[in-house]
Amino acid sequence: MLTCRMPPSSPERPAPELPLPPLPRVRLLSEGMVNRIAAGEVIERPAAAVKELVENALDAGAARITVTLAGGGIERIEVEDDGCGMGAADLALAIQRHCTSKLAPGGERGAAGQDQDALVRITTLGFRGEALPSIGAAGRLHVTSRLAGAAHAYAIRVEGGLVTGPAPAAGPPGTRVVVADLFYATPARRKFLKHPRTEAEHAEHAVRRLALAAPHAAFRCVTEGRVAFDLPAQDRAARVTALLGAEAAAALLPLDESRGDLRISGFAGAPSVTRATAAAQSLVVNGRPVLDPVLRTALRVAYREVIAAGRHPVAALFLDLPAEALDVNVHPAKSELRFQDPAGVRSLVIGAISRALAGGAGAVSPPLQLAGRPPLQLVPLQSLQGRRPGPRYTGFAEAQLPLAAPPAARSLPAPAAAPAPEYPLGAAVAQVLDTYILAVAADGSLVLVDQHAAHERLTHEALRTQHQTGGIRRQALLLPVVVDMAPADAARLLAHADDLLPLGLEIEGFGPGAVLVRALPAALGAPDPAPLLRDLADELAEGGEATALLARLDAMLARLACHGSIRAGRRLLQAEMDAMLRQMEATPRAATCSHGRPTFLKLSRAEIERLFGRR
Repeated sequence: MLTCRMPPSSPERPAPELPLPPLPRVRLLSEGMVNRIAAGEVIERPAAAVKELVENALDAGAARITVTLAGGGIERIEVEDDGCGMGAADLALAIQRHCTSKLAPGGERGAAGQDQDALVRITTLGFRGEALPSIGAAGRLHVTSRLAGAAHAYAIRVEGGLVTGPAPAAGPPGTRVVVADLFYATPARRKFLKHPRTEAEHAEHAVRRLALAAPHAAFRCVTEGRVAFDLPAQDRAARVTALLGAEAAAALLPLDESRGDLRISGFAGAPSVTRATAAAQSLVVNGRPVLDPVLRTALRVAYREVIAAGRHPVAALFLDLPAEALDVNVHPAKSELRFQDPAGVRSLVIGAISRALAGGAGAVSPPLQLAGRPPLQLVPLQSLQGRRPGPRYTGFAEAQLPLAAPPAARSLPAPAAAPAPEYPLGAAVAQVLDTYILAVAADGSLVLVDQHAAHERLTHEALRTQHQTGGIRRQALLLPVVVDMAPADAARLLAHADDLLPLGLEIEGFGPGAVLVRALPAALGAPDPAPLLRDLADELAEGGEATALLARLDAMLARLACHGSIRAGRRLLQAEMDAMLRQMEATPRAATCSHGRPTFLKLSRAEIERLFGRR
């Protein structure tokens, strides 16, 4: 930036000349600095290193992959596969930058054009020669690899830019990569890492996404000596069930549609099953798990009219298209894409999901078939007329029942006395649609209260007060409840069991993918603990370690309050409605629910007259 010097204000006293700083010189960075910069673009946390190594294993044709983490992956990452392996010469090249086995050579004639085509037609998950040098620049790298049929393996080490080997070593066919002391050479980056437990969750999540994208391979993940999951090679439906949990999988609707060279397949969740976050959404493009905004937007639009705002659907979608119609090099981690025809992709995804969700009016999509679980036998709608609703079916979907006529406003006995002026919400006079309380204030204003939203705020504030004054009171369950859920969600909840105890929730493990609930917050009454636990698991996935849990305490309390509140459709007595109005008047922040929506509307006499054109 140049500084303009103004003329001196007085000819007798010229402004002193300030020395200009020396011009910076262009210089060539050292190889070590170049490698560290490249590593920072790709390996920003342990999960990124795990992702790169597992992708290499899949590209090598591995049928079984084992990932072991210690200290959240900061202390140690070990990825072992039974893929094709490497010999001494390939191993020596693999740790150098710009060396890869995943791009075909250009040849002597037309090399530039062929290399350009190779960069566009990416059919592998990553470049082996780019991942290993970046990881070697970020941590202490040790690779042992053996070709099938070779007499022995070879090992090579990279520490601080110093290469040792390759040298003969013992090892089975395949490759074993060990990364220790991640970011030891760049302590400034290491200090920005999260708590080891948070980093381990991110790494586990990366492995789960790859496992869902590649069900043909067996996956085993071990964290701090605990087996997070151990999945055999299986078909796509079984893999989705294993990773998302039986409850979510039971409500998934299969879809498989094509348009030209585009094909969308997989499973879309029924509108009745939603989550607090998008953590239960898996998007795979050409075998690559992604977090692409085009696909996320299409998913949101497809569900916009069938689920509540702020909720997120469950989905496992697989998009396949020609490699040349896709650019995977938009982001160093290849998590975002650039489609040649984004509008066509959006249209296919939205249309396919919308059609999958349209079942019920005479045609229902076939349910996802799981081993040992019979599909739901649909009953003709006409045969249900006049029947009483039976027990709730817990299989893949629910039979469609005729809707009852909307209830009329239910009038109540007149209050014993006129509403007192000190009660701004007045006295209840009716309940509309079994959801809204109609009240009249002393000044004649009309008040309409959303009973669920109002009670949610009251419960939220009661829980907050209890927590601030010594802990939320727990109510032990007469019979503990077992909640089945995705193994990752169960593990996350159990890891925070001590943190959840002051919130009134007492849980313990009950086998793989199951949580035993012994006590719930007393202020919630007796809600079904299953939806509550799944939402809390999603909140924890967004927050992370214990410090983040404390930071998200209010969101956790809001989630508890939502599950313990009076629901729409419940009939209330006169005394219950008046008591709710009085509590709202005495409770802070009662004008909105925990999600920011209004709890009541108030129309003055002037506003009512204006609506009818009297003013």
